Amino acid sequence: MAHCIPTYQLASGLIAAGMNWFQAISTVLLGNLIVLIPMLLNSYAGTKYGVPFPVLCRSSFGVKGANLPALLRAGVACGWFGIQTWIGGAALNTLMAAAWDPWKSFQGGPWVCFFAFWLVNMWIIWKGMESVRKFENWAAPLILVVTLFLFVWMYIQAKGFGPIISQPSKFTDFPSFFAVFLPNLTANVAFWSTLSLNMPDFTRFSRAQKSQILGQALGLPTTMTLFAGLGIFITSATVVVFGEAIWDPIALLAKFNHPLVVVFSLFNIAVATLSVNVAANVVSPSFDFSNAWPRKIDFRLGGLITGVLGIAIMPWKLLSSYGSYVNGWLNLYAGVLGPVAGIMICDFWVVRKRNLKLAELYSPRGEYCYMNGWNPRALAAFVIGVACALGGIAIPGMHAFAHASWFIGFAVSFVLYWLLMAGQVSGKADR
Repeated sequence: MAHCIPTYQLASGLIAAGMNWFQAISTVLLGNLIVLIPMLLNSYAGTKYGVPFPVLCRSSFGVKGANLPALLRAGVACGWFGIQTWIGGAALNTLMAAAWDPWKSFQGGPWVCFFAFWLVNMWIIWKGMESVRKFENWAAPLILVVTLFLFVWMYIQAKGFGPIISQPSKFTDFPSFFAVFLPNLTANVAFWSTLSLNMPDFTRFSRAQKSQILGQALGLPTTMTLFAGLGIFITSATVVVFGEAIWDPIALLAKFNHPLVVVFSLFNIAVATLSVNVAANVVSPSFDFSNAWPRKIDFRLGGLITGVLGIAIMPWKLLSSYGSYVNGWLNLYAGVLGPVAGIMICDFWVVRKRNLKLAELYSPRGEYCYMNGWNPRALAAFVIGVACALGGIAIPGMHAFAHASWFIGFAVSFVLYWLLMAGQVSGKADR
């Protein structure tokens, strides 16, 4: 999941925003170390009790209220599906232009390729989970091949690392640097804020806490930083070679003079993007939608809903610029998911002290029913947390709040939920 075009763009965009290579890599590493903390804390509960994310949410939001964070997480996945589909369609469109000259003059090309790529995604999901598994086995590594190829090619074009690492930062003082650093740090946290919530879906299969802790601690920061580092160095090289930072690898590949190389590389990008999209952005929301209304929505229909919502979010606007990608997408949904993480972690680690009544999580009239299945205290903490996190978007002079949306939403909801739940929990738990 880390080896995908959005990871590349998230990192390479830091160069386009004015950072040098060291500042950019440090921002990526720090963001992933930060998001690793809530990821491990939520994962602990999944491993201890063997429950997935929607079930774990019942202890804090209620047996019915748990659908709220589950559907919010599903909605973000739909947005990522649209973004990845637009990227895959762009790769197909550039591939067609490289392979067939008349395609360059066809103005509807980007839209035809976008919907063609969308249909392929839907077809794989419609075939079922077994087709997803088989496709993933051979398609996932292809993006690494293309990225390493771009890295070597740009290294040669820039005549070594010297010119690349000597590129200075555009920031002359700390305040100007921090104004760019903070929203981009939040964006790097937001990038994995979805999995920081639903990682119990995976860690419930872990044999021991040590396994999930070491696996994630060794896997996430290293994988993200190394792959992002490739994107950062490639983009730094584009400044040397082309005089501008090209943060989109598809646009960079279009500058190649060898059609066969372009076609081969873009084909690999399209297939690899399809691989990540199906695994990361369709399977999870398909199950979430099915879980919300199991009598009417099965896995296939859930996948179709994901696909339709992925179009409705208009990903072409979110990817129109790096600013739209960071502020219009990543930091926006970070302000919604940060409060959920704060409430979940406070509930399990502080309020309940790592102890849950497992059978009650599945009881419609048990302890976690609260008021008709909803916990009003969790809802209040969530709404106020989101309002504080995203209030800077609407209130002049408070934009810094929106730039730190995940951190503010997490902290406000964590503290408020703790205060509201004081004295509400009693009785022995299942250990």
